[in-house]
Amino acid sequence: MHCSVARSGLLETESRRVQAVGQSLYVLAIPPAVRRVYFVVSVPVLTSAFLAINMEGIKRPSAPFPLIYFSEPGSTEMCKTMSDADMGGYTKVNLDFVPGSEKEEPHARFHGNISIDLPPDRPHIQRTGYSGWRTKDRGATMFGKSLWDLGPYGYIGLRVKSDGRRYFVNVQTESIVPTDIHQHRLYTRTPGEWETVYISVGEFVRTNHGMVVEPQREMLTDKVRTIGMSLIDRVPGPFDLSIARIWATTRSSEEEKREDHSSEGLKTLQKGLKPEHAEKAEAPKLEGMP
Repeated sequence: MHCSVARSGLLETESRRVQAVGQSLYVLAIPPAVRRVYFVVSVPVLTSAFLAINMEGIKRPSAPFPLIYFSEPGSTEMCKTMSDADMGGYTKVNLDFVPGSEKEEPHARFHGNISIDLPPDRPHIQRTGYSGWRTKDRGATMFGKSLWDLGPYGYIGLRVKSDGRRYFVNVQTESIVPTDIHQHRLYTRTPGEWETVYISVGEFVRTNHGMVVEPQREMLTDKVRTIGMSLIDRVPGPFDLSIARIWATTRSSEEEKREDHSSEGLKTLQKGLKPEHAEKAEAPKLEGMP
């Protein structure tokens, strides 16, 4: 009986070999011209099927992508502040951590006082009256600079409490022109109260030293260096903006909450950056600021 089973196995193996040889001979028997067509048609079909199978496994991110969360005392140390004081001006700027309480979640308080006074000992400084903050560069890895890839995300979300002044959200990328900043006005509806704002990534406007740059180019969303906020209206007086967190999102779970100002993005920015704020020759150059 054992001999019968072994002999049956050998016969089955030999049958498979003969079948394989027969298929090979069949392919070789096909004329070369027809054989080329066969492979030209077969390879794309197989490739398309492979891609289709793999595409089924690709999904949009479902969770928010944290950019900066001011939830711990050390979180503000991951950022740097900037103002015309760095060039000799008199604007005061602070970014302080505020612990959470029963009424508020932990957050950072961006506050100070805008001054448009010019330094008397620096005649080349002709424009002052701005302040801002941004995240610090995150260093390098063995693969190069550490950058954010926001390509899969369509929106940037912000949890803020504003005093109603004209703030801008700034995104800096690893672009050819390092001083380029992509900006969008921070629209708030309830000054003095916490609210969530969503800004379309595609509606950010390319600027350089406070001036809208043409031609407009799409933001390099896969090479984002920093994110921050600024106040550049040159209106003297105190300012106070609280920020709990900033993140990237597909907005799939926040569709009804989004504040859609996409049609006003470029128009409002161009209106807000008046000539007296946008003269490139006279505007102070400050790293990370428009």
